[in-house]
Amino acid sequence: MKILEQTFDDFKSLIKEYYKKDRFLAASAYREIFKNGNLNFRSVKDMNRNPDFMKSLTADLRLNIGDIEQKNSEDVLKFVTKLSDGLKIESVIIPMFTHNTLCISSQVGCRMGCKFCETGKDGLKRNLSVEEITAQIYNARITLGYDIRNIVYMGMGEPLDNFKNVIKSLEIISDPRGFDIPLTKVTLSTSGRVDGINKLSEQKWAEKINLAVSLNASNDSIRSKLMPVNDKYSMGKLIEELNKFPLRTKGSIFVEYVLIKDVNDSIDDARRLVEYLKPIKNQINLIPYNPGKDSLYRTPDERTVEQFRKVLIDSEVFVRRRATRGRMAMAACGQLS
Repeated sequence: MKILEQTFDDFKSLIKEYYKKDRFLAASAYREIFKNGNLNFRSVKDMNRNPDFMKSLTADLRLNIGDIEQKNSEDVLKFVTKLSDGLKIESVIIPMFTHNTLCISSQVGCRMGCKFCETGKDGLKRNLSVEEITAQIYNARITLGYDIRNIVYMGMGEPLDNFKNVIKSLEIISDPRGFDIPLTKVTLSTSGRVDGINKLSEQKWAEKINLAVSLNASNDSIRSKLMPVNDKYSMGKLIEELNKFPLRTKGSIFVEYVLIKDVNDSIDDARRLVEYLKPIKNQINLIPYNPGKDSLYRTPDERTVEQFRKVLIDSEVFVRRRATRGRMAMAACGQLS
């Protein structure tokens, strides 16, 4: 039984079917695994009263969390996980003022082919399983001992390209008997797969999750050069779908804009961006470009970044400048590979 791919309802049904035990014992076991990383259950009173069940369940459980091969510490912590087939993924723990945020991967590689992103250079190797997605949280919390309260699907891969597994992982992450991370503390970032955004909007809990869109351009010409996904899902189609996405009362779409020198960082780009985003409630995250290996692009100077930001502020757009963290460890936005 691969426990990290089981929702509580899945687990409860298996416990009833195979062991003839009730939901209370299932809940005790589930909490112990997800909150404490404990598979022997000897400290759980309810389980000790059922020694045969405890022994059988322990023998049947499988906890496949991969092997953490390296940890890079700078102002963030990046850890590399070797999966059962030898492929590797990267995850990043980002210390905040009051908590830690974990940036997780959803694929090995990526097929979106964004020109400024290291992950896409080698293409897509495969999707991650539900277990491989949730194991990143287990490793951050249990193996490495970090208090993780926020999750961002901004690591390797396009989450909406692995829709089924990502959706199930979200259900496991948010279960109060499991990792207990509310969907309001989870952000899913997409390169702009309009079909995936549409399917996400149909989930009964859609308005709870935070949706982020990697935009990075103020018109189709620039965006298509940077992001091949724009050839299929133009900016017009994208803004139309975003305008329909369900939001909480005070919710917004997070718009990620990587500033690249002499490509998308002009005053005209900023003005066009303001006009483009008018139909939706939005918050812009400005991200000065983080160079990868053999980068074709450069980071704009400080003056250019601030001029761009000022246009947005003067237009009464809510904008955050993303702090450049983890660049030296190749752990910053767009550098995971």
